[in-house]
Amino acid sequence: MPPKRTETESVPPLPTAGELDILAVLWRLGPATVREVHEAVNKEIGYTTTLKQMQVMLDKKLVIRSERFRSHVYEAGIPKGQTQSRIVGDLLVRAFEGSAARLVMGALSAKPASKGELNEIRRMIDEFEKGMGR
Repeated sequence: MPPKRTETESVPPLPTAGELDILAVLWRLGPATVREVHEAVNKEIGYTTTLKQMQVMLDKKLVIRSERFRSHVYEAGIPKGQTQSRIVGDLLVRAFEGSAARLVMGALSAKPASKGELNEIRRMIDEFEKGMGR
């Protein structure tokens, strides 16, 4: 689990697309070496590119590094849910004029949801509305 940040510590920047690919691997695998991340990212980039990108991410505090059996082991420095919320918030403001409805319609237009997913979305909206009354 990533360490908690105090209010005086700056929030890491939003990850780039490539950084998000690496974070997705770390969220899925947990702590991993550069080699393990590189193999899991499954892109046409060299190992040294992955290594350099992870070093940059370390400087940005997007990942944390420890040493295990003489190997550097990396793990996500930011929680998945928090990162997703920040990305959606940024997208909401920049591309959808702050409209949650437009964001949802944009998402559904880009990739139609199955009947099961629509039912899950309705359930989550109902749950959200109940929580607002507290």
